[in-house]
Amino acid sequence: MKRLIFAAATCGILSACNPSPKTAAETDKFDYTVEQFADLQILRYRVPGFEELSLQQKELIYYLTEAALQGRDILFDQNGKYNLRIRRALEAVYTGYQGDRNSADFLALEVYLKRVWFSNGIHHHYGCDKFVPGFSAEFLKQALQQADAKTLPLAEGETLEQFCEVIFPVIFDPTVLPKRVNQADGEDLVQTSACNYYDGVTQQEAEAYYNALKNPKDETPISYGLNSRLIKKDGKVQERVWKVGGLYTQALEKIVYWLEKAEAVAETPEQKAVIAKLIEFYESGDLKTFDEYAILWVKDLASRIDFVNGFTESYGDPLGMKASWESLVNFKDLEATHRTELISHNAQWFEDHSPVSSEFKKSEVKGVSAKVITAAILAGDLYPATAIGINLPNANWIRSAYGSKSVTIGNITDAYNKAAHGNGFSEEFVINDTELKRIEQYGDLTGNLHTDLHECLGHGSGKLLPGVDPDALKAYGSTIEEARADLFGLYYVADPKLVELGLTPDMEAYKAEYYTYLMNGLVTQLVRIEPGNQVEEAHMRNRQLIARWVYEQGKADQVVELVQREGKTYVVVNDYAKLRNLFGSLLAEIQRIKSTGDFEAARSLVERYAVKVDPTLHAEVLARYKKLNLAPYKGFVNPRYEAVTDAHGMITDVKVTYDEGYAEQMLRYSRDYSNLPLVNE
Repeated sequence: MKRLIFAAATCGILSACNPSPKTAAETDKFDYTVEQFADLQILRYRVPGFEELSLQQKELIYYLTEAALQGRDILFDQNGKYNLRIRRALEAVYTGYQGDRNSADFLALEVYLKRVWFSNGIHHHYGCDKFVPGFSAEFLKQALQQADAKTLPLAEGETLEQFCEVIFPVIFDPTVLPKRVNQADGEDLVQTSACNYYDGVTQQEAEAYYNALKNPKDETPISYGLNSRLIKKDGKVQERVWKVGGLYTQALEKIVYWLEKAEAVAETPEQKAVIAKLIEFYESGDLKTFDEYAILWVKDLASRIDFVNGFTESYGDPLGMKASWESLVNFKDLEATHRTELISHNAQWFEDHSPVSSEFKKSEVKGVSAKVITAAILAGDLYPATAIGINLPNANWIRSAYGSKSVTIGNITDAYNKAAHGNGFSEEFVINDTELKRIEQYGDLTGNLHTDLHECLGHGSGKLLPGVDPDALKAYGSTIEEARADLFGLYYVADPKLVELGLTPDMEAYKAEYYTYLMNGLVTQLVRIEPGNQVEEAHMRNRQLIARWVYEQGKADQVVELVQREGKTYVVVNDYAKLRNLFGSLLAEIQRIKSTGDFEAARSLVERYAVKVDPTLHAEVLARYKKLNLAPYKGFVNPRYEAVTDAHGMITDVKVTYDEGYAEQMLRYSRDYSNLPLVNE
């Protein structure tokens, strides 16, 4: 079950938040772009308002950022069992190479390493395919032979030759561990995925193991499998739990150390209890304790500083159960939060007026809170690529009984927008000046609102019928959940209620979001896919599912068209009102699928509309995009925090700086936060 929405568009047309006001001098002096390579652009983001926080708040953020960074190695290992050894070997060559650093092989190794850093492993962070190295095995072997032996990630008693025999096929052989997460229908998704959540078990064995643990009558089920690796040892399927004293203990002990420091300077008793319960969970690995932590966290609304730290989202598991490690430290943007509070305060109205069947609606919407936040640090599965909005916790029963927190990350979307200004993307793919002007006038506003509605209300809407397994949709669950939240936002961004609330100025504004959403789902997100591949990632599948479904269903009335002009394909929306009705119809069906756990209907929808790519259109879009010299994926370097102390070691201030480069930051993180051994078994 996913509660994240990632930047939907590739460049320029992006769901964005209104950032806190900045002076012209602040905006002019700050350089948001760092560098570009492969299909990636590296940006940086400001943390406006940090200097105005109290010393206690700054100290709390400092401790929480340290706790966030200590978990870096966990994600690398979760993404693949060889990732840590490969990263450290490449870093040894990169930092110590004495040959020609301008040679084609070395420059290709540099790009490869930068991609490994970005994706927290050797598979693409979004497409999940293994990277193809642009350097030879011979070059890498020679470079390793010349490196300082002390810097090489060799196991005890292992020779460099033995290391190469194990690692080189993983890097260079395209048939070895080709996909981090495989979603191909009809295949064993566990055995064909390179992620490190399973060892020696089949998909059937994994599903049988967890099905045997579940009680259909349990109204408060734990998130089975969330914090463990499932292995087969001596013929028996069993879990290795991620906890202090268990798997990943070396990193988790460091995380706990910094959380204890944060607990001592918590803003409120409620926040102190949240941190204490998270520590208890890390020390016990007990998922009942995790639920207790989640309840305390969602109820803590008074603290301005907030954070996520832990095993949270399950995109990286082909079965959608096991969670990757991530962290986000943030504080509330008091001014920008007014918009999200208006939405959350009217949550019951939106639920009551949804086009969904009444049997699948909540009679009482509880505990919905929403805010715009300023990110202070990104870590784990939120770094370098991050979400622009988050809605947690994921457990359906907690959301029903206690509510959820929804956030839109204002300074991140601000950075996206600043970096994308004037890049030519809209002019290339938008059909005409009328749509362009509408997008320019309303695009940021309606993009904000769609993100808010998706996170604050979409994920929190509807209900499961009694006895329905939250994991009933299996590998299709993430796509269906994201489609459900997106459709909720699309349906309501066009509602007169938003004009009544003052959130949109008129009934023209929503058309900007409708057009950009369909353009992305039908055309422009294809720039993120390699030629010959299908759509794999859950958010991309969700967007194509929605766009293709309304396109096909509206053909008779020509609601949406794909037209050709001078050899280029464009989206045309002929009837925005009918388009809204189609969004409502699909939302009703998606909610029915979710509420009843209709696996076959989910499978049918996803496989028919969300997966396949038109190769002719794909080639055209790639060619058009290439001429713009843009990168379809973006990520960030973090600010750097430094504690200022007095003669007694007491913190007197925390300074934030923004001048660290991408490679510089990654190497520092590898030096200061490499907590796990080479092999984690």
